Amino acid sequence: MLRFKPTALRPLALTPLLALALSGAASAQAAPKLDTGDTAFMLLSAALVMLMTPGLAFFYGGMVRSKSVLNTMMMSFIALAIVGVLWAVIGYTLAFGAGGNSFIGSLTNLGMKNTTGPGSLVGTIPTPVYVAFQAMFAIIAPALISGAIVDRMRFGAFALFVALWTVLIYSPLAHWVWSSDGWLFKLGVLDFAGGTVIHIAAGVSGLVAALVIGPRMPLTRRASLPHNVPFVLLGAALLWFGWFGFNAGSALGANYIAGNAFMTTNTATAAAVLGWLMWELLRGQKPTAVGAATGAVVGLVAITPACGYVSPMAAVVIGLVAASASFWAVQLKTRFKMDDALDVFACHGVAGIVGAMLTGVFASKFVNQSIAGGVVDGNWGQLGTQALGVVTTLAFVGAGSFVLLKLIGLIMPLRVTERQETTGIDLVSHEEEGYREAENSLSAPVMLGGD
Repeated sequence: MLRFKPTALRPLALTPLLALALSGAASAQAAPKLDTGDTAFMLLSAALVMLMTPGLAFFYGGMVRSKSVLNTMMMSFIALAIVGVLWAVIGYTLAFGAGGNSFIGSLTNLGMKNTTGPGSLVGTIPTPVYVAFQAMFAIIAPALISGAIVDRMRFGAFALFVALWTVLIYSPLAHWVWSSDGWLFKLGVLDFAGGTVIHIAAGVSGLVAALVIGPRMPLTRRASLPHNVPFVLLGAALLWFGWFGFNAGSALGANYIAGNAFMTTNTATAAAVLGWLMWELLRGQKPTAVGAATGAVVGLVAITPACGYVSPMAAVVIGLVAASASFWAVQLKTRFKMDDALDVFACHGVAGIVGAMLTGVFASKFVNQSIAGGVVDGNWGQLGTQALGVVTTLAFVGAGSFVLLKLIGLIMPLRVTERQETTGIDLVSHEEEGYREAENSLSAPVMLGGD
């Protein structure tokens, strides 16, 4: 059974998600006791994080052409189903199983063994609540990747990739960064709520997937302007709302650190929206709704690794810098042949890297006494530690995703045919349409050999 040090006096240890934990280190301290306030807070936080994945479905679904809206949204919903089962069966124990080594957790919690019962606690909350909270993080990570390969990846191939990626890439990386046994945790890498584990990982995986699967057909790309901007705004709003559970919940209790994470999350996001719209105006454009929504997501991503360690004023800087970096990454992507359709790397990879590095700059002992601080506290070494975490994530996840996609490609085709892509992936993969139109109805059967 996993045991974590109580957090009454020091709400956090080095990381969030209470991998701050000291697996199996109950030592001389008093045994933790259930706190009903913390438990209620964490149940709500887990529910908010769950809401982020349907929010992502709307955000991505509005961005694509109408012929792809259902498939795009389904890729988020299938992640809820696949990872929801896999995390309980094996993902959690590989990430946080007590008694593991520096690279992978043990199998002590296989099938959620040793996690149930009245006395099973993580800090001050029941272990099943902690497992569920972590599951919501594991679910949204592969869902984010889907934005890079919309309109062309077979649904079955994507589902298999989600399963393998969760077990073989996400769980080990979460162990490295968030488990007290993990080697990056021991080196002092700071990632409060998933800047490296989720966003950089999803960003680089999306880029690799776009490279392996190949670009959309020119006709498809030209038709891929956002078909439903209100969906985009709705999705961004749900993400912003759910992200409070994502970041504040990573304090694993209703405490000061949670309050600071809540405030810095909102502040950085607001600053990023303004930063993105500023760049649109400076380039002679009108301030766009899609730009505002994208800026919000970029700000949310960038503050994620830092929110429990930095001040609200530092959060403003993080939001503005991330918005600038991601905005120009989007502008420059046309120079490259990789078709990252919804800018997953530019918005999640780039913003995640900015957030991780600026955590090393602005992390403050005044905000969180459990850390050594960053450059603002005279600890320049933290910047190098953060860089190591970023480079490690890019290398491991990039190489791992490439291998998994190539292996899946040996089992089944990764992408639909040109004819199927022209017809629309909704009909090909699901025999459904997001919008029924007389000239494109399902009155006649569709025989296109989809998944």
